[in-house]
Amino acid sequence: MRWKRPEDEKLVRFDEECEECEEEEEETSHEEDKFQEKMLKTRTILVSEAISDELAKKVYQQLLVLEADSKEKPITVIVNSPGGEADSGFGIYDMLRFVDIPIQTIVAGLCASAGVMVFLGGDDGKRFTLPNSRFLLHQPSSQSYGQASDLQIASEEIVRLREQYNKIVADVTGKDLETVTKDANRDFWLSATEAVDYGLAKKVVNSRQDIE
Repeated sequence: MRWKRPEDEKLVRFDEECEECEEEEEETSHEEDKFQEKMLKTRTILVSEAISDELAKKVYQQLLVLEADSKEKPITVIVNSPGGEADSGFGIYDMLRFVDIPIQTIVAGLCASAGVMVFLGGDDGKRFTLPNSRFLLHQPSSQSYGQASDLQIASEEIVRLREQYNKIVADVTGKDLETVTKDANRDFWLSATEAVDYGLAKKVVNSRQDIE
């Protein structure tokens, strides 16, 4: 007969805990998949987190699935994001414009920095905001490390991204590029009504009836 050492019991408990964690993760993942499936049936996409490559991939997939399902039925993109990766923000903006589907965007909470790019991907006249939402125009920035030549290249790329960001905002709002560049040079906060006045959103809505 072999007596179990305390270490053996700890390993057994650890293995059991790992199995329980894996089961919980699988169950959570399954629930999320079911939720996403239901959301797609309502033709709604949620952008309610920081903008990232992973989020961009998910949005691309959902857009392509919805486009394949119907090019006539509109989709709604609900935005509540603190911003994030500039390239992913530009990518989602481009994909929203690329797919052949009517798209309306609605801000519900915060729409900042790269999140503004996602919001502006909605069709003209189809960009709305809920009454207590806030907007932040904030130019792309980055931290760079390395030798002087690499830092110069990185600095030039940041400037290019800022110009790209400002141009999109200017084109959508109808404001001149100089004004947008000046406003976005530092954190530029806007309330829901101010975002409408600025030209970012079409109007403030309180219910679906306000859109329909």
